Amino acid sequence: MLELKNARIGYGPVSVVHNLTISVGASEAVFLVGPNGAGKSTTLRGIIGHNPLTSGSITWEGKDIGRLAPHQRARLGIALVPEGRHVFPQLSVLENLEVAARLGPSTRVKERIEGIFDRFPRLAGRRSQKAGLLSGGEQQMLAIGRALVQEPRLLVIDELSLGLAPVIYQQLGESVRGLARDGLSVLLVEQNAVLAMKICSRGYLLSGGTVVLEGTVEELKTKSEMRELYLGGLGKGN
Repeated sequence: MLELKNARIGYGPVSVVHNLTISVGASEAVFLVGPNGAGKSTTLRGIIGHNPLTSGSITWEGKDIGRLAPHQRARLGIALVPEGRHVFPQLSVLENLEVAARLGPSTRVKERIEGIFDRFPRLAGRRSQKAGLLSGGEQQMLAIGRALVQEPRLLVIDELSLGLAPVIYQQLGESVRGLARDGLSVLLVEQNAVLAMKICSRGYLLSGGTVVLEGTVEELKTKSEMRELYLGGLGKGN
């Protein structure tokens, strides 16, 4: 579905990501993990169109989308859950969803919004509350809901667990895993590799702006770099 091949992405003349090749297939959940500065968020910015590729290619279902603006990529079915949530704090939960729904199909808006409330019942009870007054976990639910109400085909999540208590991000992780089981493609950027491996079936380890390891979850669990840096000795079968 989505493929970056030999991609170079950066900020002006400064290149952060080098010769990056990754892919996400239809109905597949894939993660990117790596230390701060590895190029994870820059990669996402390249995917959604905020940072242009200076070389290499990005394709969607085999068609080059490197010249498309962010809103055009959103229309193709790529939706972002940004790092830090970035909800509209002065708007209500319902209004946040209504604004996001405009990026999706023009039909069934009310039905799509009610579908988000069905998925996240805690938001349903707060539909008239200002988003800025929600807890961090509720804001992350709303951020995911804003992406889902667009009816995407690929959900791109930047740091799902950032700033959240373990019990909350584990609940959200189960929600995302359910979306993947239902057939939605997911690309998850995470520093919490254990969480990422519970959600996804395949992944990449980035370091210095390039891929240094890739494989299925079971394959990556056997790699010493993953065990020592991210998994606390977690081995195959755990």
